[in-house]
Amino acid sequence: MSSVTQAPVTVPGAQGHTDGAGAFVPVQTRDERLRSFDPSDFDAPTGREVNWKHTPVAQLAALYVDEAGPHGVIEVNVDAPDTLVQERLTHGTAPRGEVFQPEDLPSAIAWRQESEAPLLRIPAGVEIREPIMIDLKGTGGLAHAHVVIEAQANSHATIVFHHAGTAQHAQNVEIIVRDGAHLTVVSVQRWDDDAVHAASHQARVDRDATLRHIVVSFGGGVVRVNPSVELAGAGARGELYGLSYSDAGQHLESQVYLHHKGPETSGDVLYKGALQGEGARSVWIGDVLIGPDAVGTDSYEANRNLVLTDGARAESIPNLEIETGDIRGAGHASATGRFDDEQLFYLQARGIAEDEARRLVVLGFLAEIVQKIGVPALEDELFAAIEEELAQGVAR
Repeated sequence: MSSVTQAPVTVPGAQGHTDGAGAFVPVQTRDERLRSFDPSDFDAPTGREVNWKHTPVAQLAALYVDEAGPHGVIEVNVDAPDTLVQERLTHGTAPRGEVFQPEDLPSAIAWRQESEAPLLRIPAGVEIREPIMIDLKGTGGLAHAHVVIEAQANSHATIVFHHAGTAQHAQNVEIIVRDGAHLTVVSVQRWDDDAVHAASHQARVDRDATLRHIVVSFGGGVVRVNPSVELAGAGARGELYGLSYSDAGQHLESQVYLHHKGPETSGDVLYKGALQGEGARSVWIGDVLIGPDAVGTDSYEANRNLVLTDGARAESIPNLEIETGDIRGAGHASATGRFDDEQLFYLQARGIAEDEARRLVVLGFLAEIVQKIGVPALEDELFAAIEEELAQGVAR
């Protein structure tokens, strides 16, 4: 009897492996994705890959080219006290690369092109009470960045990245939260309508440390901010929150990954979005992995979207993978819908006009995330921005 050997099947642009019969098995879970510092190990996205299939990949084409952009495309202003240590890290200089491993082509190119990565270090035991404000103003063109944030043991700080102007920006943010530290990182995207921003945030949280990570996306043509947080140490906590408001023609996306690795870790993931206008789109993919050693884990993730007009679309995909049975609890939820007619009726029955009632419903829906930021001036700015978005929607 003759035997036939089946040749492995390949799918252009897709990542995966072959099974025992030689059939192609695509990568489905976040922890299986290819990671490499070499851009040549990644193909340019085609939109068939599991991590790109909801993204308008053609609009990010400038970020797939491994070439240096011109200097000064993004003007950076850092408002911080002298207690914040600021240095520059070349490739191979610790702690650069201690946590971060590129998992797509734009992040690998940004790693290579950023020859001297800025380091923001909060020294051990230091509490910086006022938020560290980093204003980034794009002036047009291609820009790459890799930023390292290190919160040393038992330190406390809040760091806010505020993006405005226009650019084609590939950005990496590497976050290290050492034992007992408490760090808040806020990334605000208020780009002009023609801006393109693909960001990869990767963090590790050590023993009894806490990271609060918040993504706020209002502006930009295509904005893709993907946080990945590993709760590595016993008692580590991760709080991942997000807020987006997508207008006509905008694509706002976040793919969130929370990996419970150490014992007795806890996680809270909540992203909320509002959409209005023809072609307004948001994408949220939430992956939670509870590893085999993450006993005693308590974790929950949720995504809520409010669709305000016809022609807008929200994609929401929660995923939960559990590799141990000894946990306190884990769950996920997703909901996308229009205005609650009962809420509107309740408000209108009390003499509130329909437009004002809609305004109050949207503000109440989004306020939960804004109020988690803990920076009063920024919270005021975001509430004003929501009011502007609502006014534009009424004007249409």
